[in-house]
Amino acid sequence: MDHYYSSRPSSDSKRKKIKIKLDEHDFTLLTDAGVFSKDKVDTGSKILIAAAQNTEFPEGNLLDLGCGYGIVGLSLAKKFDERKIEMVDVNERALSLSKDNAVLNQVKNVKIYQSNIFEEVENKKFAGIISNPPIRAGKKVVHQMLTEAYCHLVEGGKLQIVIQRKQGAPSAKKKMEEVFGNVERIELEKGYWVLESIK
Repeated sequence: MDHYYSSRPSSDSKRKKIKIKLDEHDFTLLTDAGVFSKDKVDTGSKILIAAAQNTEFPEGNLLDLGCGYGIVGLSLAKKFDERKIEMVDVNERALSLSKDNAVLNQVKNVKIYQSNIFEEVENKKFAGIISNPPIRAGKKVVHQMLTEAYCHLVEGGKLQIVIQRKQGAPSAKKKMEEVFGNVERIELEKGYWVLESIK
């Protein structure tokens, strides 16, 4: 079965362009079959981007965990242009799109590479980890992302995720509280929760 969280989607490639304006920036984005939300930027990502862009992170770089074709990381790179934004995903097709979208939108302060969750993220610590997690990959994967994020944050660093109530937001909130000792719902819109924990 082919999923957007497969490393090599088997569906035939059908690249297309979509356009979106976020925070006064116009983006032209290449998308394709076999990646998450290929027809339009999904509502959850838009809500997450708005929340993250209004966050005061400590000094340091940011990580877009599960970047897909790149809209979250690229938006953050435009907003926080003095920081480097690292963007990782397991899906090779999504990464190829992210790299092309960085060029297309003239975003240079990004580093985009393949990683299954934190596997290839070296012993780095980030000021913020931002994620629209792959809900369809299952609760175990999502909770692994939340648990392992702790070790990859600086003191005062923030983990922010977006998740719909009906797709497991309450259990993600509980897991973040368990791991970090704190969690706050910083945004609630259209059934989407943006949850934040601080190390």
